[in-house]
Formats: sequence, structure tokens, C-alpha cells
Amino acid sequence: MGKVLDETDETGRNLREVPKQNAPEVAVEVTPDSAGGWDVRLAFRHFRCSAPGARPAAAIGRGLAHLFVDGRRIARLRTPAYHLAAGLVPHGTHQITARLYADDGTVWAVRGKPVESTADITVSDVETDAAEPPATAASAVVGE
Repeated sequence: MGKVLDETDETGRNLREVPKQNAPEVAVEVTPDSAGGWDVRLAFRHFRCSAPGARPAAAIGRGLAHLFVDGRRIARLRTPAYHLAAGLVPHGTHQITARLYADDGTVWAVRGKPVESTADITVSDVETDAAEPPATAASAVVGE
């Protein structure tokens, strides 16, 4: 189930190193919601979310995702979809990050880096003549 490292992420959880080949991967996409707020969609590769109440043990390619806004954890996800309330992302540019964790609380990692993906979103003031939604961009970081 990989090797638990002494290194931790910024939340203090130990990294669990796995080989790059067949390592869990996550991609995050954030789109504006018509009612305000944002729809967050996660895409997994070599990873499945565990059911609530799963045994707290690491199993390769299983666990949950933590969702962060600007480095602050806002949700633990066991599904690939989440609605992000507009109030959590005020005016400005924000980073939405999904990071993968094993059921024992360790962080899946490749080459000493957490398995995660980040999307940048920019929230602008509502303009009466603007028809375009705010732009989003996503970039995956998988142990690089």
C-alpha cells in the first residue's frame, strides 16, 4: 500500500508514496452555476472513492478527496461532484484544489508530492451587460 513518508502536507497528514505507474490521479473542473456559486467535478484515474464508514486502512487506489479553496479545506468528498457556494469564493482569483487521501488519513503521493489538481477561478463583479461567465482554468499536478 505504498510507503508512509515522514513528510506531511500543510494539514499535517503524512504522505503515502506510491510508484508513478498506476498511481491514483485526479483532475478538477470548476464551472459557474446558473443560480450562483460553482459546480466542481472531479475525474479520477486509478482511484475510487470509498463508501462512508469505510475501514480506516489504506488500500491502493481508494479513499476520498479533500477540497480546498485557497489552501483552506472546505469539504471531504466521497463523490466526484460538489456545489461550491458563491460565498466561499468572493471577488478575485481563487485556487480550488482537490487532493487524494487514503482511508487511513494519509495523502497519496508520487515522488514526494501529493496527488492533487488545481483549478483557478476568477470571480468578477456582476455587470449588467456582461453575458460571459467567469473563466476557469485547470492544471493537474501528479507528483511533479
